[in-house]
Amino acid sequence: MNMFKAAIATGRRQIGFWQALATPYTAEICAGAGFDWLLIDGEHGPNDLPLVLRQLQAIEGSPAEPVVRLPCADTVLVKQYLDIGARTLLVPMIESAAQAAAMVAACRYPPRGVRGVGSAIGRASRWNRTPGYLHDAERDICLLLQVESVAGLEACHAIAATDGVDGVFIGPSDLAAALGHLGHPGHPDVQAAIAGAIDRVLSAGKAAGLLAADERLARRYLAAGASFVAVGTDVTVLARGAEALAARFREDPGAPTTGMVPDPTY
Repeated sequence: MNMFKAAIATGRRQIGFWQALATPYTAEICAGAGFDWLLIDGEHGPNDLPLVLRQLQAIEGSPAEPVVRLPCADTVLVKQYLDIGARTLLVPMIESAAQAAAMVAACRYPPRGVRGVGSAIGRASRWNRTPGYLHDAERDICLLLQVESVAGLEACHAIAATDGVDGVFIGPSDLAAALGHLGHPGHPDVQAAIAGAIDRVLSAGKAAGLLAADERLARRYLAAGASFVAVGTDVTVLARGAEALAARFREDPGAPTTGMVPDPTY
C-alpha cells in the first residue's frame, strides 16, 4: 500500500526532502533521516533512468516514500519510470486539464489508459511475482502534477479536479519567474499567488504541495493547508553546511570551536 498516497488523501502532513545529488549513497543516508518522502529529481538533477533505479533500490525498505520527478510530461517516460518501480510521480510544467488527463492516462493500463503492458520484465510487478499487479497497480500509483506558470496557475482548479490526479505541487521558483520576480519566490505577489493556488487545489478536494528551504515559508504553507511540503535539499544542506564549517576556521583558525561534538568513530 502506498502510505504517502493514503496520507495526503486525508490531509495528513508529509514532510519531504529533495534529492538532487543523484547518488544512491546520499539517497540511502537521507532515507533513514526521518522524512516521510524523498524527491528524486529527474528534471534538474543529473539523473537518468538507471540512476533513478539505483536510488529507488537504495531507499527501498526505509519508511520514506520515493517520489520521482520526471524531466517532462511524456507518456513514454511515465511508462518507463513506473516499470522500474516508481509508484509516486511528480510531473513538471502542467498547464491544462487536458495535460493532466493525458498524464492520468499514461499511468493506467488499457482500457482506462494507455500505459504499455510490460510487467513480465518490470521491477514494479517484481517480474510478475506480484499477484494481480496488472489489475491492482493503479490503486497504489500516486500522480502529482506541478503547476509553475501563469497558464498553470489559471488552470489550477481544473488540473486538480481531474480524476486520477492525487495532488498538485506548486513550483515557487518558476512561478516567481513567470510573475516577473525571478529569484524572489518570497515576493508578496508570488506568495499571494501561491496562497490562492493552495486554496484552489484544496477546493477541488486534492492535496497541495511545495518545496520551501526557508523554514518560515515551509511552516506558512503547512498552515495554509499544504499537506506535502519538502523542507530542504541535499545540495543546499551540503553546500551551506560546508561553507559554514570552512568559514568558522578561516575566521580564526586557532580559536576553539564551540558547539561542535567530536565524531566518536574517530
